[in-house]
Amino acid sequence: MTGRARHLRAWAELLRLPALFTVPGDALAGASAVGLRPGRGTFLAIGSSLCLYEAGMALNDWADRAEDAVDRPHRPLPSGRIRPAAALAAAGGLTAAGLALATRAGRPAALAAGALAATVWAYDLGLKKTPAGPVAMAAARGLDVLLGAAATSGRLHRTALPAATTLAAHTLAVTAVSRNETQGGDVKAPLGALAATLALTRITGRAPRLPAGRRVAAAPGLSGTTTAALAAAYAATAARPYLHAALNPSPPLTQRAVGGGIRAMIPLQAALAARAGAPLTALATASLAQLARLAPKVSVT
Repeated sequence: MTGRARHLRAWAELLRLPALFTVPGDALAGASAVGLRPGRGTFLAIGSSLCLYEAGMALNDWADRAEDAVDRPHRPLPSGRIRPAAALAAAGGLTAAGLALATRAGRPAALAAGALAATVWAYDLGLKKTPAGPVAMAAARGLDVLLGAAATSGRLHRTALPAATTLAAHTLAVTAVSRNETQGGDVKAPLGALAATLALTRITGRAPRLPAGRRVAAAPGLSGTTTAALAAAYAATAARPYLHAALNPSPPLTQRAVGGGIRAMIPLQAALAARAGAPLTALATASLAQLARLAPKVSVT
């Protein structure tokens, strides 16, 4: 491997490149929740979300560099493959880019992106190791869905709150498990995450209920079948690693459970889009899971 290739791989590790494919589905779920097809605003929201997500990844490792030097010396910063100053600069630049893209989608989208950016920085710099950490991370994912809805429609929508809450609840469960991924030993968190997964599967897998005047053209039968299939895929992706981590809460199985929870974001987002009456958007979202497999093989946690 050449020096340039090693440098690129280090950045791929820092930015958790495969996890990036879990981001566009937030905006697509938000657009579907308000009954609109993805448009210019949706894609601006996706661009903004991608930038803010990666800003959080870089900032996370910058903030954790001393701890990682002990627990994870192989990571890009403690191993010396990326300078801490470069990671911090990347976090700042990506945040600015994310806010600029959201501003182009309108004031409501800019407000949502501003709240999202503030939550990301607050989590990485102060809240992560406090009891409020999982709640902050969950709030960030919910705000990302609201960003997609606002950018697509040009205003903030209450109708996007159920989808935002669903993804926030899933994120809360994953984050609770991740707090013990280096030490292991916690049975309650993966058991709680397993229970949350089963509950969200049951809620999300129900037949779609489309409000009158919904502007998405959807075939109810297709939406119902797609919703059920995607909800089942969500459960299959998340439940098994949670169960394994609950039965044997070792660090490797706990890390595997966190990875499964992160990957399960995509079928959950797709199921929410299908439930909102947008089966084509749902299938497009689900295809991101296949694209993620083509990304460099680096850890998503």
